[in-house]
Amino acid sequence: MTDHATDPATETFVAHRNLLFTVAYEMLGSAADAEDVLQETWLRWVKVDLEQVRDQRAYLVRITTRQSLNRLRTMTRRKEAYVGPWLPEPLLTAPDVAEHVELAESVSMALMLVLETLSPTERAVFVLREVFDVGYDEIAAAVDKSPAAVRQIAHRARRHVDARRPRQVVSRDETRAALESFQRVLETGDPQGLLDVLAPEVVLVSDGGGIKQAALRPITGADKVARFMVGGLGKNEHPITVAPTVVNGNPALLVHLDGELDGVLAARVEDARITGLYYVRNPEKLSRVASETPLTLG
Repeated sequence: MTDHATDPATETFVAHRNLLFTVAYEMLGSAADAEDVLQETWLRWVKVDLEQVRDQRAYLVRITTRQSLNRLRTMTRRKEAYVGPWLPEPLLTAPDVAEHVELAESVSMALMLVLETLSPTERAVFVLREVFDVGYDEIAAAVDKSPAAVRQIAHRARRHVDARRPRQVVSRDETRAALESFQRVLETGDPQGLLDVLAPEVVLVSDGGGIKQAALRPITGADKVARFMVGGLGKNEHPITVAPTVVNGNPALLVHLDGELDGVLAARVEDARITGLYYVRNPEKLSRVASETPLTLG
């Protein structure tokens, strides 16, 4: 990217970079791909005659959305060949993101997985409308649909997401408390302690990407999840350390084996018990977390 502090194109792009990254990440679930989209957006942005652009923020969002849609369609083929369940790339996020309830919920692992069930266009419309409150006319220009069609898509996507998203917005403190209990269980290997913190219908999704060992299918039920977790820990010869963090705007745990980052564990909590566990072990998705550089989204 050209480094000209007084260049209007650069100043505008930098001013909206966090927003553009968040749009791309929420559409793609991959920080690496979101960064590529931002590079593509920049290359197109510097060729634009700014005097002809009425709303520069909207124009940049439009470019980013179109590039994200192009990449999302190619990512679909990659995911079809993926080994085991696919989870979004976890992002260390600054504490102030977690205080923004709507944004924190929109990038949570649980909701990001729900967004995976939408079509590319439905996902783009949902993210732009529901998360960033972009107007229907602007969304229509970004996805090459009429405003009337966008309204219908938005309604359909919202109904689809509402039927699958967590039933309630849980406070950050409640999630942190449940994870603190889970952390103690991981460190002690106490099976009864696991059953106490897990909801009966809990679902564990683990993502090793074919590189690290992980369950090839989601595991459902407290007993099965507890046996899987305790069994996995019992087989490990290296010391386990677990540390709290904030990932995707929500409390999470960093799991280290023998001093090396093994994975990121995020959770969905309802009624003070864990109903969803999302364990990302694929090393290709952990580079940003390992670098310890929290992002400020939005």
